[in-house]
Amino acid sequence: MVLQVYLGIDVGSVSTNIAVLQRDGTVVDSLYIRTQGRPIEAVQTGLKEIKKRFGNMTVLGVGTTGSGRYLTGKVVGADSVKNEITAHALAAMHIMPEVKTVLEIGGQDSKIIIIRRGVVTDFAMNTVCAAGTGSFLDQQAARLNIPIAQFGELALTSTTPVRIAGRCAVFAESDMIHKQQTGHSTAAILHGLCQALVRNYLNNVGKGKSVLEPVVFQGGVAANQGMHRAFEDALKCSVYVPPYFNVMGAIGAALSAREEMAAKRVSDFKGFDALNATYTTRSFECSGCANVCEIIELSANDSLLGRWGDRCGKWTQSLPAVGEKACETA
Repeated sequence: MVLQVYLGIDVGSVSTNIAVLQRDGTVVDSLYIRTQGRPIEAVQTGLKEIKKRFGNMTVLGVGTTGSGRYLTGKVVGADSVKNEITAHALAAMHIMPEVKTVLEIGGQDSKIIIIRRGVVTDFAMNTVCAAGTGSFLDQQAARLNIPIAQFGELALTSTTPVRIAGRCAVFAESDMIHKQQTGHSTAAILHGLCQALVRNYLNNVGKGKSVLEPVVFQGGVAANQGMHRAFEDALKCSVYVPPYFNVMGAIGAALSAREEMAAKRVSDFKGFDALNATYTTRSFECSGCANVCEIIELSANDSLLGRWGDRCGKWTQSLPAVGEKACETA
């Protein structure tokens, strides 16, 4: 029997995640790989691995999300292209229908999503400081010569954290060095760092937001047990980490594709053979108005595949639409 699936692809600055869902929304497989600054190659590698694992299968629909969602949408032929807020909210509600607060921390960004009665009513993302994101934690683990996988476990061994300044990444690192020089243990410093980063998150990303239970913690940083404990200590409630916490964006993208295909007969998915094409990108500024939009242009085997980035539609109106439509020029 040929497996029928929906694919979700989340292309971020640090990782590229792929989720494979059955018709009923059950996750049958997932893939978490490093983007390493080459999103197209990461998607090609990931989908080839999925094809290798399952062999003959029918792709019913494909959804993309993340910072590379438009690019990926053109490469694979996506049926749905959604922003990260929508994708993570869909995934959280799929795993826990009654969820009211979603805490999401990825490689270089973090966000909070407020959900009431199955509808996103508010959200926020970090705008300046990267403290608490996956890349920052990776950096600090490397500086302390600790494998990132052991970061959270080591933090849990401490019961007496030291106070770390977590207002920004630079201050946090400087304060950690100072605490090391004064003789505090590495475990206590990591414990204090987790608490500082959670304070920073709640005071900045979560500022003014009503955090109610049930609370779901997702994103790659949810693997850090120290951060999980720090959130529960700060919020004074249980925080749930779902089984597929690191690929929730991809799961949401796949669920979005399933919704989109309810009104379509045939998926726009180009097939796995299309992954063998050679893709090139370039950008240019449009001088047609004061907006000076940066237009991204994608070609496959030297043939124009798509453009996006213009607010008025000047460059994309003759091409197939992909994902969300940009705001019209005022």
